[in-house]
Amino acid sequence: MSTVIYTAADGTVTEIDGRPGDSIMETAVRNGVPGIVGECGGSLSCATCHVFVAPETLELVGGPGGLEDEMLDGTAVERAQNSRLSCQIRLQEGCEYHVTTPSEQL
Repeated sequence: MSTVIYTAADGTVTEIDGRPGDSIMETAVRNGVPGIVGECGGSLSCATCHVFVAPETLELVGGPGGLEDEMLDGTAVERAQNSRLSCQIRLQEGCEYHVTTPSEQL
């Protein structure tokens, strides 16, 4: 298993055990984590799963690819250096991920 720790914009923390291979977005939506909409279902055609990735997690997952980088320009909350679309971050066995959701997605 893997663990994803979601911190909402209001400071609420939700910890979920996720399945390796699933995305951070899929894990959030499946478990009703507030702050991640995932409107396109992970097809990289919206930006409603925008998250801010903690430094230790960014070191693990790296930065966005080309298309993801373009999609991040359309987020509801201004992107930051550590912005990623959570549909593009796949869980690896035994890893812990820390992300913060923005105050809005739409």
